[in-house]
Amino acid sequence: MTRSVQALAYARPSALESSQVGAVLGLETAGGLTPRGAEAHPRFFAGFLSAPRIAARGLLAVADVAAARYYQRALPSSLDPVVTGNGDRLRFESFSGCCGVYARLDVLQEGLDGERTGHGTTNVDVNNPLRDALSRITADDPLHLRVGPDELAVTTLDGPVVEKKVPLPDRWLRGFAEAQVASAGFDLRAELTAAQAVAFLRSLPRGSGNAARGSQWVVASGSGLRPTTRPVPGAVCLPGPERLVALQRVLRHATALRVYGPPVADGAAAASAWEVVLPGMRLTLTLSPDSSRGFSGEGGVLEALATNDAAADAELVSVLLAWEPRIEPASLAEQSGLSAERVRAALTRLGTAGRVGYDLADAAYFHRELPYDADRAERHNPRLVAARELAGAGAVTLDGTLASVSSGDRRYQVRESDGALTCTCQWWADYRGKRGPCKHALAVTMVRRGATVAGGVR
Repeated sequence: MTRSVQALAYARPSALESSQVGAVLGLETAGGLTPRGAEAHPRFFAGFLSAPRIAARGLLAVADVAAARYYQRALPSSLDPVVTGNGDRLRFESFSGCCGVYARLDVLQEGLDGERTGHGTTNVDVNNPLRDALSRITADDPLHLRVGPDELAVTTLDGPVVEKKVPLPDRWLRGFAEAQVASAGFDLRAELTAAQAVAFLRSLPRGSGNAARGSQWVVASGSGLRPTTRPVPGAVCLPGPERLVALQRVLRHATALRVYGPPVADGAAAASAWEVVLPGMRLTLTLSPDSSRGFSGEGGVLEALATNDAAADAELVSVLLAWEPRIEPASLAEQSGLSAERVRAALTRLGTAGRVGYDLADAAYFHRELPYDADRAERHNPRLVAARELAGAGAVTLDGTLASVSSGDRRYQVRESDGALTCTCQWWADYRGKRGPCKHALAVTMVRRGATVAGGVR
């Protein structure tokens, strides 16, 4: 797995401290983007939390996922969560080290009591002493939250005094984009009461033994959710149910549980999302189709990355983003003059750069700017790189709806039928399009759409 080192420079460690106004939770920020441009230590919020104990446990749940590997657990992983200020809410996001679980805590406007929430995205320091302090919060005594340096420190910081260096896998970055694409295709499948949610989640296995592995299915019933032996219409895949363990942090405070998933197709394992509704906030876990299968290999973004139109459209659409908590494709289409289909492709491409996410509760995209190299996930996508090499080397020969692709000493046939491409390669035989196009079909798409390739790799 390709890795680099992500350097996170904080002015001081995040901490929970006592002050004249009561307890103060100071979350330190590092290297973020705001409407004013790049800032070393952006400030997003200062005020009180309406439900301190619940917010503390929700933040711990997001940190749990950031530090977890639900597959090949012997390999440690930890990356500080990302926080985005969207003007009316704070969003804390993380991804598991195995790239199979995406977590987000949305602290909504009714969960915040203070100054207007700022705009921008950055990492926040969640260290072990802070985790211990947050876990000891047992009452809803007043808790002041500060995201970013305090007002005095804003003008007196001389430089970072705390630095973390953590491995940043390329798969982790691609996972953010793939999770967003998958979520955009989900529908609400079930909504459980608090009591039903508690009963169901507490019945799930917590270990990772053979009984918990593989694809399981659940379907809404009068009593909540019940297991089903086959993926009937309306069923939701629950792949690796032990991966929902982070929801236990907030379960006693839940007011509802919403379950999202795509339409059942051929009984194949599918991703799903599990959203716990809390007073003034929401905690969502999105699971990949299998514990051993990270989001990074799903291939949902490849079609949008294979065209020059999407690249140009993404540049146009990006100008219209303004850290909005809700991005409506129809509104962007009207403002940009593009079709809704081209806007969605542009949003997919922007998602690959970490510039948009998807909120299932709002059924809308939202603007954020992950503090990483925006082009890196695209440059290091193996299928995309291989397809560009094939297209750039003249390996694709078109003949109407049929195309042939020379790869090594073999030639593969790619056929188009009803807008879909099939291939004679082993990848297609194994997945039949369920994990995105193979490199040969992707190369054919590039050539047909006139995508520019320079030396095979952009």
